[in-house]
Amino acid sequence: MFEDRADAGDRLAAELERRGLEADVVLGIPRGALPVARPVADALDADLDVVVARKLGAPNNPELAIGAVASDGAVWRNDDLVERLDVSESYLETVRAEEAENARKKADRYRETAGLPDLAGTRVVVVDDGVATGATATACLRQVRESDAAAVVLAVPVGSPRSIEALREEADEVVSLRTPSDFRAVGQYYRDFGQVSDQEAIEYLDRSR
Repeated sequence: MFEDRADAGDRLAAELERRGLEADVVLGIPRGALPVARPVADALDADLDVVVARKLGAPNNPELAIGAVASDGAVWRNDDLVERLDVSESYLETVRAEEAENARKKADRYRETAGLPDLAGTRVVVVDDGVATGATATACLRQVRESDAAAVVLAVPVGSPRSIEALREEADEVVSLRTPSDFRAVGQYYRDFGQVSDQEAIEYLDRSR
């Protein structure tokens, strides 16, 4: 059990240091990942930035992720779920376009320049506060992959075993402090899992190392 996201970040940073992992850039997935990513970036002496994705909600059930799209349009879809729910291609394209635009707007709120920083040849650690379906993490990792980073690591405090295993196909390495067999939701592993506002998240980016 983590006290809060800062505690989770400290523990994650300690594990990455123990493994001897090196990074040039740490990318947090807003908003909840920023309090986790800040101590990771500090420990690894790396720059902190963001990578943004939005989930694609199912028809009549927007909380159910049938996929996700990153701010550059990189998309991941759960084809099994799409088929099971009989989701039309027209619906998918409409919601993809809407959420890609929302992701771009969100990314613009966090940085002065559009798009990711120049990641070509860099070692990147993508951080989230936890992984449930893995939809947004997958879309974010694919966006980073497209940027020609030399190495991409996903680091999270906790995640669904099934999702963590699937994400190993998307990153060079995946580090999860906990992968409980009875996983139900990320929040159940935090004593304090309150919402993080955009302003709070931006403040983590603004802190000097």
